[in-house]
Amino acid sequence: MESSWLETRWARPLYLVIVFFLTLGLLQVVKLYMRRQQLLRDLRAFSGPPPHWLTGNQKLFGSGHLEKLDEVVEKYPCAFPAWIGPFEVFFYIYDPDYAKTLLSRTDPKSKYFHKFLVPLLEEGLLSLNGSKWAQHRRLVTPAFNLNILKSHVNVIAQSVNIMLGKWEKTCGTQETVVEVFKDINLMSLDTLMKCTFSQETNCQINSTHNRFIEGLTECLEIILKCMYSFFYHYDIFFKFSPESRRLQKWTNIIHQYTGQVIQEKRKSLKDEKEQGETEKKCQDFLDILLSAQAKNGNGFSDNDLYSEVNTFMIAGVDTIGGTLSWLLYHLAQNPEHQKRCREEIRGILGDGSSITWDQLGEMSYTTMCIKESLRLCPTATAISRELSKPITFPDGRSLPAGMTVVLSIWGLHRNPNVWENPKVFDPLRFSQENYSKRHSHSYLPFSGGLRNCVGQHFAMTELKVAVALILLRFELTPDPTRPLILISKILLKPKNGLHLYLKKIS
Repeated sequence: MESSWLETRWARPLYLVIVFFLTLGLLQVVKLYMRRQQLLRDLRAFSGPPPHWLTGNQKLFGSGHLEKLDEVVEKYPCAFPAWIGPFEVFFYIYDPDYAKTLLSRTDPKSKYFHKFLVPLLEEGLLSLNGSKWAQHRRLVTPAFNLNILKSHVNVIAQSVNIMLGKWEKTCGTQETVVEVFKDINLMSLDTLMKCTFSQETNCQINSTHNRFIEGLTECLEIILKCMYSFFYHYDIFFKFSPESRRLQKWTNIIHQYTGQVIQEKRKSLKDEKEQGETEKKCQDFLDILLSAQAKNGNGFSDNDLYSEVNTFMIAGVDTIGGTLSWLLYHLAQNPEHQKRCREEIRGILGDGSSITWDQLGEMSYTTMCIKESLRLCPTATAISRELSKPITFPDGRSLPAGMTVVLSIWGLHRNPNVWENPKVFDPLRFSQENYSKRHSHSYLPFSGGLRNCVGQHFAMTELKVAVALILLRFELTPDPTRPLILISKILLKPKNGLHLYLKKIS
């Protein structure tokens, strides 16, 4: 009688291995099933858009188009669960009371979001948590004190005037369509390099710096795709994917750029010291970080230094550049507000040949327009937290620890239960009279709580200087043949650029 194959010498170990892996696989399936059932129980008090059985609500977010989110916000007024595949949920909130409850706590950043951001930003303010974050925040804050901000006004004006010179050369005396987004981002990079690193790069003219802007755009696009694809939440899929290789390629380019900035700064400080040039009116951002490193020794390492420079460059260029772009777009779409801003600015600055810190404080209507544009188009559309303990919202509904909560700033700012006619550009929402009626957490363009944006006053200074000088030199009108299409790539971006008619004011 022939023996069974199981009785052969080699078959039994193979059989045991197969049974072992099948058992492991079955246990994993059971574990995932139990996780899904637990999530369904945790979220039973909250309704939301029906998810696909495999991809969840990926179609709602994966494309980056935000119009679908507007529809969901209108249908589900406070919050909704967004399924990322069958076994993971991001819980979206956009109600002021919900936002206040979340931001009053000290929950860490979500690991799901920041797992993809860390290769780009490294361990800086945007990704750190706990005592390390508090230490970095304390060291970085002095870079944005009032005296330093005052010293930036003329430097910002110089950078803006370079951009305006390019536009005047392009337009001449004729009304001309210009794609302004790229020029504004280069101007923002130029300003950042001068104000925070004291470096003259000529980046608005020298096209080699476009590589940094291109790299940042590519990285954010890859990260968005990975965040909302549940397969990439598993390292075994992400590490061997084309997206991982692309992300590594572009982050290397960006890090080389910021590394060069630090090396050049160290060299210039060394040269100044050797030449006995010790006096300096104001320290810049990098001076303060290098000084902190010298004082703290191992408490602020080279990795910490590089991380903060990366974070500030990446967060500083696209956010301010994007915000200025959307502001110009809204003023082009609303000529009555553009005219009123220009009249206010002329009354304060005259021909704009000089501009001072005190004059910026007089631009009340222009400031209202900036704030309203930030409401309609917040450059950072969301922030996320991972609950370290259960949370109960003011309406009595609760979530357990471990849940990833996403505060949608876009949804909050366009929630019709919070703002009347939310899609209408109305700067008077931010008048002194209306300000007192507003919920403290209904408007969060720079986030809120302890982790609010450390550079928000720098951003507002640059925006005021830039819009003032632009409106004194140009009249803006929209190009009806190329409407602005906004998409979220972590930060808000124009899908096909931002085209405006520019007409030189004689």
